[in-house]
Amino acid sequence: MNTPSFKEDHISQIPALQFLQNLGYNYLTPEETLELRGGKTSSVLLESILKDQLSTINSIQYKGKTYPYSGANIQSGINALKEVPLQEGLIAANESIYNLLTLGKALEQTIDGDKKSYTLQYIDWKNPHKNSFHVTEEFSVMRAGSHEHYRPDIVLFVNGIPLVVIECKRPDMKEPLSQAVSQHLRNQQEDGIRLLFAYAQLLMSIATNTASYGTTATEPKFWSKWEEKFDEETEKNRYLADIQSIKNTALLEDQKQKLFGDRYRYVMQYFEKIGQSSQTVTEQDHYLY
Repeated sequence: MNTPSFKEDHISQIPALQFLQNLGYNYLTPEETLELRGGKTSSVLLESILKDQLSTINSIQYKGKTYPYSGANIQSGINALKEVPLQEGLIAANESIYNLLTLGKALEQTIDGDKKSYTLQYIDWKNPHKNSFHVTEEFSVMRAGSHEHYRPDIVLFVNGIPLVVIECKRPDMKEPLSQAVSQHLRNQQEDGIRLLFAYAQLLMSIATNTASYGTTATEPKFWSKWEEKFDEETEKNRYLADIQSIKNTALLEDQKQKLFGDRYRYVMQYFEKIGQSSQTVTEQDHYLY
């Protein structure tokens, strides 16, 4: 029997990344996210992905025909999303981004000589499968007024927009969820990485089998514990069976190579050993590999 590892990335971060990939998120290495940000750690949008997706999920219906948004309007939509009013405060900035994400951006475009206003959407809420989903780790963001960086453990993107920030902690730490919440709040201070949290719509703190969640600027006492509730036992059993299936589905070979490529070789060997020796899986298993 293998002795469980209590290293933070082994027991919390890597399993979370594997689980998210099995849910359909595409893993990006930290180097890839930096390239998608134009090499600028002061930026948090994956702009090339955003640009492609805005063109993909948006179109204009005019007199029974379908027209694309102009390149200028796609760029205007991106510029509107980049104009984060942090000078008005973090909560106000987060609300401004929320309104853009949910309501879209009205833009004027001329079709056959007829100039009208049309709403560009940043997320296809009606057809979720048309959106692009990415996950990365150690997302390096430059702190305000400094050349130093903070690196949230995991960030989830929808159409290149960072919507979820996750901090992972070891379960054997003293009050691991409280420590993760404290790290979130530290990152949101004026000398932190507020730009990221202006976009983020959900914040999570996880420690293997426990989790809590909040939103930008949520005080520690208002963070909620993540709990699954069921109306009946059969529903619970079906849910647990689905989770077990997702959790214990092995990654494809190219996914494994990408996830473990820049790590010390022993890390991949450790997870391979866990997978080979685990003939039965119980609800207490922490590993997703």
